Amino acid sequence: TRSLSITSLDQAMFEKAQGEKVTLPCTFVLSEEDEGPLDIEWVLIPADNQKKEQIIIMYAVDRIYNHYYAAVTGRMQFTNPDPKSGDGSLDILNLKSADTGTYQCKVKKAPGVQSQKIQLSVLVKPARTKCSIEGSQEIGKDVTLKCASQEGSPLLFYDWKRVSGTQELPATSIPNKSTGELLLKNASQDYSGTYSCVASNRVGTDECSVELNVTPPINTAGVIAGAIIGTLLGLSVLAFLLFCCCKKHREKKYEKEVHHDIREDVPPPKSRSSTARSYIGSNRSSLGSMSPSNMEGYTKTPYSQVPSEDFERTSGQNPTFAPSKVAAPNLSRMGAVPVMIPAQSKDGSIV
Repeated sequence: TRSLSITSLDQAMFEKAQGEKVTLPCTFVLSEEDEGPLDIEWVLIPADNQKKEQIIIMYAVDRIYNHYYAAVTGRMQFTNPDPKSGDGSLDILNLKSADTGTYQCKVKKAPGVQSQKIQLSVLVKPARTKCSIEGSQEIGKDVTLKCASQEGSPLLFYDWKRVSGTQELPATSIPNKSTGELLLKNASQDYSGTYSCVASNRVGTDECSVELNVTPPINTAGVIAGAIIGTLLGLSVLAFLLFCCCKKHREKKYEKEVHHDIREDVPPPKSRSSTARSYIGSNRSSLGSMSPSNMEGYTKTPYSQVPSEDFERTSGQNPTFAPSKVAAPNLSRMGAVPVMIPAQSKDGSIV
């Protein structure tokens, strides 16, 4: 008895790159015996058998339902807007690596039922591939060129080629396609040039390049001597700067100490009263030693010149003093002529 059958090619495996579009085929033919309502379902079969199948899109009763699986909502659609015409193929847009899995198309129209499984693998193209050089680029040394992609699904393969000069890899080169390394043994100046690396997997390629410049060996003795001289000069400059800083610091400290030094005051001058007393005393001594014979040539010192604080007054002051009686010493015993000490009267005159 004839019943519906799926006529799409039996392609069980699809490999696509991330960001691309894939069409999973599912075409069918109905028979006269299939009289029930048409029902088309696409389900995602989980890798874990313990989990249930997840419906991602469905056609039933002349309507399309595509809100079952949020991960692909807005990125999937039936290839034919009218699936009942016999084309239930599914388009998935902007593929992501998470879309990898097993998809099954089920077509039902009672009493006929058919299904087909398709494996989808979403791969990531190689991207952000970087080339680098490891080792000394000197004549006679071994140099390693490295190539690595930051993105890309395995398996990745790397191929090196020379894009300058002879455009052929040196005879001593040893490439490693899986690691991306190119070993150049006993390098010579002829090895200098531009090298290119192509990273590839089943869905795409990416490329990078690097410039190799093989030079004669560096004069290490000169480099070491220059480094030593430079170090000594640097130390000398540093020592000079430290010396200047210390000297300046000492000068500032000395100025600060001098500024805050508390010096001892000069002893105060003697009072005028004591000066007057000493002056009068000296005159008395000189008078006492004088004889009557030389008294005629003696000139009394004016009283106003005696430096006594007790007798100095500002103008306008006229204090009244009581007559002072000064007892004359017994000068006869001393062998001197008696001298009268002047006194000041009430009106300020000398008596």
